[in-house]
Amino acid sequence: MTFKRTNPLALAVLALLAERPMHPYEMAQTMRARHQEQVIKLNYGSLYTVVESLCRHELITASATQKAGNRPARTIYAITGTGTDELHAWLRELISVPAKEYSRFEAGISLVGLMPPDEALTVVDQRLDALGEQLTALAVLLEKLAGMGLPQLAWIELDYRMAMLRAERAWLTWFATATRDGTVGGYADWEDKHR
Repeated sequence: MTFKRTNPLALAVLALLAERPMHPYEMAQTMRARHQEQVIKLNYGSLYTVVESLCRHELITASATQKAGNRPARTIYAITGTGTDELHAWLRELISVPAKEYSRFEAGISLVGLMPPDEALTVVDQRLDALGEQLTALAVLLEKLAGMGLPQLAWIELDYRMAMLRAERAWLTWFATATRDGTVGGYADWEDKHR
C-alpha cells in the first residue's frame, strides 16, 4: 500500500517525530507553540486520523505508553526508518517541484472585470487593509519568536508567508492605482460594460 503525499498535517507529524517520540497531544501543543497552525490546518480529530494512517503505512510506530495521574494512558509514537525516508522524499518534492496551487484570490481576481471598476476598487482596498493587518500581526509574531531565542529556521515559513503577503500587497497597490488612473489594460471596455 503506497502512502499518498496529500495531507500537510501528516508531513508535520513525521517532522515532529523526526525530532523525538511524542504522543498526539504533545504534537498538537508543539505545533501551536511554534505557530505552525498558521500554515498547516490542525484539529485533534484530523491529527488522530493522520497518526492512524501513518501507523498503517508503517511510517511511524507506537513506541511506548505514558501514564500520568488519573489521566488515561497516552501512546507515544516514533518515526520509523521508512518514515524518515518518506519525510525526506516528501520535503524534496515539495521544495524542488513547483506545483499549481489553486488560490481563491486568483480565482476571484481572474473575474474582476465582471464587477464595476468602483466596486472592484472597494474590495481591493478592503483586501489591502486586511493584508496590512496580517503583516503587522506576523511582524509581531516574528519578533516574539526571535525574542524567544528560536533560530530563523524554526519559523522560516513565516518569513516566506510575510514575503508573499508583501508581494501581494505590492501587486494590489499597482492594480488599484492603475484602475483609479484608468491605465490598466482594457479599462475603457471595462468601464463601458458597467455604465
